[in-house]
Amino acid sequence: MMKHKYFKKLEEQFFFGLMQLATVTILFGLLFILFTILWKGIPNLSWEMISQKPQGGFYMGGGGGILNAICGSLLLGLGSTILGLLLSIPIVIWLNIYAGQYSRNAVMVRTALDMLWGIPSIVFGAFGFIIMLALGIKASLLAGIVTLTLLILPIMVRGMDEVIKTIPKELHESTLSLGATRWEMATRVILRKALPGIVTATLLGFGRAIGDAAAVMFTAGFTDNIPQKLTDPVASLPLSIFFQLGSPFEIVRGRAYAAALVLTIIILVISFLSRLITAKYQKHSR
Repeated sequence: MMKHKYFKKLEEQFFFGLMQLATVTILFGLLFILFTILWKGIPNLSWEMISQKPQGGFYMGGGGGILNAICGSLLLGLGSTILGLLLSIPIVIWLNIYAGQYSRNAVMVRTALDMLWGIPSIVFGAFGFIIMLALGIKASLLAGIVTLTLLILPIMVRGMDEVIKTIPKELHESTLSLGATRWEMATRVILRKALPGIVTATLLGFGRAIGDAAAVMFTAGFTDNIPQKLTDPVASLPLSIFFQLGSPFEIVRGRAYAAALVLTIIILVISFLSRLITAKYQKHSR
């Protein structure tokens, strides 16, 4: 008996040590990435760089900045997130209210979404490029938004879905027993209760959209200008970083790290806002 307890305690200590090691490894990796970006990015970051479009010879060390890429990333991220939200809400309502949370159809849809979530973003980019060729659409802001929407849709739907699944079944039944329709229950009770999770899933999708390069490489194109309409090509920060890191000029590679720093700050702000908004809505939705 004593021997069994000894091995049980030893096993617990072993797995606790593994958890600590995994946590330290993740934190070390994050800190190392942030340190590298700060160390190489801050000396090359300036107001000129974030407030101006590229000028002649920018990618060979000339003047200008990455304003086109910052605006382009925000347009791509916002456009795809808004479109993804408009598509996600009806899907989530159907999965949990009309199809039944654990019905065969709902399980099949969730399985398909999980598979789409695991597909590399370059595949979405290639799929979007094929659709563009079939429809005769050129690389543009619209094509980039549609492709990114397909990329983040599984993330947003599954994030919202998992939150709604935690809502007690008794709340569904009591709402219906008061004479409400399923649509009224979904829009006035369930979605309101799940609002913190919906906000978190939306911001998570936005963060993924704004930081992805592969999905827009073939579909959004690249330009030194800020797009004026949906059919114009658009730049993005990830592609700007990619092109600048491939330059033989050291000053241009330094600008790539500055662009990476700007993108990192945007992602960190999104993460902070996600936690702030979630905490606020959780407080008022109780």
